[in-house]
Amino acid sequence: MPRYALKVEYHGAPFAGWQRQKDLPTVQGAIEAALARIEPAEHTIAAAGRTDAGVHATGQVAHCDMARPWNPFRLSEALNYHLKPAPVAITACAEVAPDWHARFSARQRRYFFRILSRRAPATHLAGLVWQVKQPLDVTAMRAAAAHLLGQHDFTTFRSTICQAESPVKTLDCLEVHSRTTEYGQEIHFDVRARSFLHNQVRSFVGTLERVGAGSWSPDDVADALAAKDRSACGPVCPPQGLYLAEVAYDDAPFLTA
Repeated sequence: MPRYALKVEYHGAPFAGWQRQKDLPTVQGAIEAALARIEPAEHTIAAAGRTDAGVHATGQVAHCDMARPWNPFRLSEALNYHLKPAPVAITACAEVAPDWHARFSARQRRYFFRILSRRAPATHLAGLVWQVKQPLDVTAMRAAAAHLLGQHDFTTFRSTICQAESPVKTLDCLEVHSRTTEYGQEIHFDVRARSFLHNQVRSFVGTLERVGAGSWSPDDVADALAAKDRSACGPVCPPQGLYLAEVAYDDAPFLTA
């Protein structure tokens, strides 16, 4: 059975997350249903990461097995036709080796988070950003973020329902940038690691927002990390501003698609 890698973009608002759930709309369920329209059968796909309800993606990666060979472009076009009107799109498709796996072959995942800092309600960006009303001190947030880089026991920033075998992860990048846009001040977070714990990125951002607002100092984040205690974490931010932006592989399947 030929295997295909799919690069997937979606707006997370209508979905109860990525993972298929009985009687609830999910991204995995939408793609599997579209596959069944193309090749009538039961399809099961695997993804690089299981995003929560309300989380978006611009670079999620999944793989599927088909009964017959497909031109990758034709497969992506057929899927996009049958995915309508769901806010899900296959933006790239490539044939891969039979043992290639969207999750286990990945060497790095990149998440992107957007905060909009302004008092007026968001209109155009509603559901796409986490809106806060107060201005944020980006310099202090960067200083706090530096404490989280590298390999640590991230128990403090791990959901109590996380199923990972170990809380020890290596954080490769946590950059904080400020941009003035036509909508107001936006704070962008670029977060990269080989893998993440459940709610780890949202726990980071919620905690760093407290630093930016002046409620925490940068050293408070270091203390929270050292505590290895979930109760030491700052508030977990809402999902609306979070995007799975990129998944990196050694063979870069979409560069040759």
